[in-house]
Amino acid sequence: MDQLPKSRTEPDGSAVIRVLSYNIRSLRDDEEALVRVIRACEPDLVLVQEAPRFFRWRKHAARLAAKCDLVVLGGGATAAGPLLLCSLRVFVERTQDVLLPRTPGLHRRGFATAVVRVGDVRVGLASVHLSLQAAERRAHAELLLDRLAGLDVPYAIAAGDLNEGPDGPAYGRLAAELQDCRAVAPWGGGPTFPAAAPERRIDAVFASKGVEVLACGVPTGLPGVFAEDLRSATDHLPVLAALRLAAAP
Repeated sequence: MDQLPKSRTEPDGSAVIRVLSYNIRSLRDDEEALVRVIRACEPDLVLVQEAPRFFRWRKHAARLAAKCDLVVLGGGATAAGPLLLCSLRVFVERTQDVLLPRTPGLHRRGFATAVVRVGDVRVGLASVHLSLQAAERRAHAELLLDRLAGLDVPYAIAAGDLNEGPDGPAYGRLAAELQDCRAVAPWGGGPTFPAAAPERRIDAVFASKGVEVLACGVPTGLPGVFAEDLRSATDHLPVLAALRLAAAP
């Protein structure tokens, strides 16, 4: 595997960042394996899906962040599951948890969003977990694009569990407006679900057109990431992207 670019701030204020998307299944599996995987990825930003949402959920989110040398940025139960974590390299401007219109009989969905600065660069974020129902997924993809456009930032990153692959209409809608980072700069593994025998690429990192995608994929073979940990941490595999955000001239 080619070496994944390390995070850095360049002399002109441009930033190279590592972004990790991870469905953690409410911490119901091997939490220590999950921590080892996240730490080995050395992320600046972690866009989580299925964070704990019930009893003492804030405590569980804070514990996970602390074990990974990260801090909670936003989201959790107040976003119906999506959660944002970040390193101390990231300066937070604002956060907003967004609950989406609920379809009767289906699980409530939401976005965890934020605007942050890394180096001299401002970037908008959204962690997402789309519906199991196709029509609702498509509608929520439109709402996500609207939300990102409304953040009023030069760059945007959205990541999460889409519950469909690149041939699906919701996935395709997002890929038409944003860069599917894995498709642009494939690195590591591709399929993300199920973790024990992955056959579908339903987890993804997307970036707005101005972001330079350096590498993106499941971090198989990354130093410190072990196959046993990936299988036991949760039922999804993570997606790790290295991105370069150019400072304004």
